[in-house]
Amino acid sequence: MRYPIVAGNWKMHLGRVDEALAFVRRIRYRLNEIEGVERVLCPPFTALAAVAEVLRPTRIHLGAQTMHWEDRGAYTGEISPAMLAGLCQYVILGHSERRTGRVAFPDGEEGASVESDAAVNRKVHAALTHNLTPVVCVGENLAQNEAGQTHEFVGGQVRAALAGLTAQQAEQCVIAYEPLWAIGTGKAATPADANRVIGLTIRGTIAGMFGEVTAQAVRVQYGGSVNVENIAAFMAMPEVDGALVGGASLKPDFVELVRRATSIQ
Repeated sequence: MRYPIVAGNWKMHLGRVDEALAFVRRIRYRLNEIEGVERVLCPPFTALAAVAEVLRPTRIHLGAQTMHWEDRGAYTGEISPAMLAGLCQYVILGHSERRTGRVAFPDGEEGASVESDAAVNRKVHAALTHNLTPVVCVGENLAQNEAGQTHEFVGGQVRAALAGLTAQQAEQCVIAYEPLWAIGTGKAATPADANRVIGLTIRGTIAGMFGEVTAQAVRVQYGGSVNVENIAAFMAMPEVDGALVGGASLKPDFVELVRRATSIQ
């Protein structure tokens, strides 16, 4: 049995310590009471340490939104895995907003910083070395989806991210399938579509790399306009092991979303 996991990615919201703590204190006890699902909050770096303290008495886990692969060095503005080790348990890697350069240059200016497949792979290795669980994001854009390229593209991202790992290391990773056309748009993939991509493409690729036992052990989330109304339908799919939630994780009813994620288990 794969234990379901729901993670809230706050992105660049609630980054001030006072506002982050006010929100966490509002939801932590009710969120902590929910059984049958692993719960992870991923605030901005500026609030990580403070949120870690208020979550310490709970069973809610903490995640970072990205990291560099080097432990130290002349990397201005970066956060290393050594800095995160002992502070949080999870780290999101390869989010589409970082892969596409949208983080720095939303208008597509020349020189946009793009996170490559090779960089994601290095980060996965570094995270595991420091006992951090990688949440590896993969997903196709709308043009690729409509052209029938989802299997090839997403499978390639999975192969690149997990390259060089042992089967045991691969089992420690979480994969988040986030079709780019569904992130922040209000348009989610259908539960059946998500189930198909996760089962055939993501688990199929992992099976080809490490074997069927490993493929069935890896937890795979769905992400992309997940909300309190549609979470149960996604969780009802046999291949979907949870959700990576964006905007809906910034609202108090995130607690209800997590509760509904367990109602069909």
